[in-house]
Amino acid sequence: MSVKHLKTWIEINKKSAIRNVKIFRSLVSAKTEIWAVVKSNAYGHGLTAFSKIADDVGIDGFCVDSVKEGSKLRENGIVKPILVLGPTLPALYKEAQDNKVTVTVSNKDALKDYLKSPKKPDFHLKIDSGMHRQGFYPEEIPKIISSLKKVKNKFRGVYTHFCSAKDINYPTYTELQFKNFNKVLAVLEKAGFNNLVKHVAATGGTLINKKYHLDAVRIGIGFYGLWPSKELNIQFSEIKLQPVFSWHAFVSEVKKIRKGDYIGYDLVERAAKDSKIAVLPIGYWHGFPRALSSIGHVLISGKLARVLGRVSMDLVVVDVAGIKCRVGDEAVIIGRQGKVEITASDVAGQVGTSHYELITRVNPLIERIVT
Repeated sequence: MSVKHLKTWIEINKKSAIRNVKIFRSLVSAKTEIWAVVKSNAYGHGLTAFSKIADDVGIDGFCVDSVKEGSKLRENGIVKPILVLGPTLPALYKEAQDNKVTVTVSNKDALKDYLKSPKKPDFHLKIDSGMHRQGFYPEEIPKIISSLKKVKNKFRGVYTHFCSAKDINYPTYTELQFKNFNKVLAVLEKAGFNNLVKHVAATGGTLINKKYHLDAVRIGIGFYGLWPSKELNIQFSEIKLQPVFSWHAFVSEVKKIRKGDYIGYDLVERAAKDSKIAVLPIGYWHGFPRALSSIGHVLISGKLARVLGRVSMDLVVVDVAGIKCRVGDEAVIIGRQGKVEITASDVAGQVGTSHYELITRVNPLIERIVT
């Protein structure tokens, strides 16, 4: 696909995505389903674009953040099971039911609303086994058994989420959470709920212990070729995940500056010598953090070009002294150019955040192109 009409774009590497999916398929038994976590615009990779790749490879289902994301997948031809991980307002139950999108029920108020609703999509029960975020506490489950029996034909699964499975050096809390979850399973099975889909493991949990695989695993960050943590990357160095996401832009302007010239807003940077600058048509609106002002880099002609001055809303200036550069050249914001690579983790580390946040916040209006 031509990019001549685009100032900036995201490339989604299909070959790398397929490779990553196959790696995780090899790590779990055939009886364990693999669901692709494509919530929040597939972690910035493009909800529809990435989901279609995963669907073609043969994953078993999808996890989204909202009914709206689930409906969008249905509109684009996805027919496999879809689970909404986030909360769902009762007003959206009809849409969920009509599109066969499974929702999550995670607290007593939500369960009451569900029972009162004339439209009842299938649901999974979320258990708070120790993260203290979404979910019923284990001790609450006996109190809602009678309510669950009223909608037994809609109650399809039960799950929890580990909060520190990415830390392979500290398994104690993950084990505690798993123990708490198994207590809930015992209560549910005693009450006659014997055919529920049980799942606890995201990417980290899937990697660290097979006993966490249960009926299904939810793979998010790993499918995108990124690691939940540096520790897991080191521990499982034999697993070669490949980043799927790269971010590109065209150079929109090249000009000379004189020693002493100020660059950008607020006069925060001043040229130390006569030099050459390039302007890129991206900024913090696009998801290039303002915190990269004067410290970030992009790649032009395979070389690192430092950000000069403030990152603006829609523009950024970089130093191209000694770099071959002209209008129309391609700059790489995240990805490889020649022998040099800027990773999402590199950029996230510079601004004190995680690669999860960085890639997820890249503007969803930027076109995602599958290559």
